[in-house]
Amino acid sequence: MPDDSTPAKRDDRPEESRRVRLSQTFDEDAELYDRTRPGYPPELYDDLAELAGARPGSRVLEIGCGTGQAAVPLAERGCRITAVEAGPRMAAVARRNLDGAAGVEIVTADFETWPLPEEAFDVVFAATAFHWIDPAVRAAKAAEALRPGGALGVVRTQHVRGGTEKFFIEVQRCYERFDPDTPPGSRPPEAADINGSDHAQEIVRSGAFGPTVFRRYERDLTYTTTEYLRLLQTYSGHRALAEAARNGLLECIGGLVDGRYGGRVTKRYLIELAVSHRR
Repeated sequence: MPDDSTPAKRDDRPEESRRVRLSQTFDEDAELYDRTRPGYPPELYDDLAELAGARPGSRVLEIGCGTGQAAVPLAERGCRITAVEAGPRMAAVARRNLDGAAGVEIVTADFETWPLPEEAFDVVFAATAFHWIDPAVRAAKAAEALRPGGALGVVRTQHVRGGTEKFFIEVQRCYERFDPDTPPGSRPPEAADINGSDHAQEIVRSGAFGPTVFRRYERDLTYTTTEYLRLLQTYSGHRALAEAARNGLLECIGGLVDGRYGGRVTKRYLIELAVSHRR
């Protein structure tokens, strides 16, 4: 979820500053993001309808819609969507992708400072965007936006162990060489070791929601060298590197994929849907 070009005043804590700085990188190349980032599996939307009530005619507020990866299938399922996207370039691409969709509005705004409409929503939804919102605001404002009994649905995506496993071990040498923040010997976690407890605890602490229900989906996506390098250029941590370091990193990774893996690698994703109902 990229930030606006004129962001509201933020907390000046170092972690807050870093979060805001990284979130702003996505809007730099919205077209690349739109062409490259994968969408979400169809069964996720089936579960969102079952667990959260995101069905035809329901009012959905999407936080950080990006270029519409989730908004498009939700609109196709008949949801009435208000999507708040802080990045003006991302929002423009989302409007293009949703042109002609009935009952859809794309708002260019910071969710933290955007004034909520008077009519409450049935569902508040965030797909790989909730973590970019100020932690002091996101759960409370999501609850404020919902009708009693309405649902907050949060999707998180993580790279987990699987796919071309040896590549993701060897590629750490490239990261350790060009990105000084890379922990030595870093490895993708096992999917079984990710349990969503941090999100569930945050929702409990808010005091506004009932228990959180999870659904999980694993999938493998295979990329050519060119496709994989394009994907990496949509990631905030890669975009935030100094140009020389970023170019060196991408060249190192591309050489490894071509030289040792035949120009193709497979990445395993864990996609997690968490649904909580407002009390």
